[in-house]
Amino acid sequence: MPASESKDKKRSYDGSENKTKKKKFRSDGTSIWTRPHVDGPGVWASCVRGKEKGAVGELYDVFESLASEMWPEEKSNDVDGGSDSEDSSNQKNSCHFSLEEQIASEVSAIKRPKRETRFANCKTNTQCVVFISCKPPVDPVELVVRHIKNIQETGVTRTRFIHRLVPVSGSCTANPLQIQSLCCSIFEPFFAKHGDKKFTYKIEPRVRNHTTMDRMTIIQTVAQCIPEGHTVSLTEPEIFILVEVFKSTFGVSIVEDYYALAKFNVTELAQKFDATGEESRVHKVQQGDDSGNSK
Repeated sequence: MPASESKDKKRSYDGSENKTKKKKFRSDGTSIWTRPHVDGPGVWASCVRGKEKGAVGELYDVFESLASEMWPEEKSNDVDGGSDSEDSSNQKNSCHFSLEEQIASEVSAIKRPKRETRFANCKTNTQCVVFISCKPPVDPVELVVRHIKNIQETGVTRTRFIHRLVPVSGSCTANPLQIQSLCCSIFEPFFAKHGDKKFTYKIEPRVRNHTTMDRMTIIQTVAQCIPEGHTVSLTEPEIFILVEVFKSTFGVSIVEDYYALAKFNVTELAQKFDATGEESRVHKVQQGDDSGNSK
């Protein structure tokens, strides 16, 4: 092999191929290729081990039912209703169309955009943990609070496999820069909505399968984003800042009455309601420990 050809191959290998294989990293050390499996506002749920698929189905049913009441899709319904009437009209008049026109009409109906789903399951690849993302206008905090209060009032969970729910108003990669950016975007509108009122607060972190940032570092990073004038209260806070860190994903939300609502523990609320010992209201399937319950 000629020496020039050998040098060309070596130059090609050392140059172009290394450039494509070389990883680039952010200033915080995370790879720019990293993409979290969980993204956006949504609801974390801990469930019975081995029943993750069933838990997802239950949450779909409950959330869709609540969302249809809280955020009714009037415009979508009008469009759907118009489509149905159009379809029935086309069926009645199909005898007046040629075969080609009927086929074209059917193809058009198939291509007609369907109603966009408001909830999506994001795979966590972890037992006992599921995440359901929420699309606007659904507010995960309002959604979960409504469901929890319904359980508190009636004792009916409407689920068999769900243990605890944690809403997050947004998600990002779990590193200091993105955490601060996300927290500021969520905290500022909340406090601005309440004017000059000063709150006592408590940060409630839960960290699972994550070792990059320790618990105290996460708390301090979140606390730096809270406007001045609001004070910490570990015993009787007015608001709770829920922090959920799972693997490389960070989520956060602001809620009230967190302790009064049993930390959004579905089973505990239903059991409190059934003080007489009746358990028909609570569908218990204790076939595994909840690895997501950490204090």
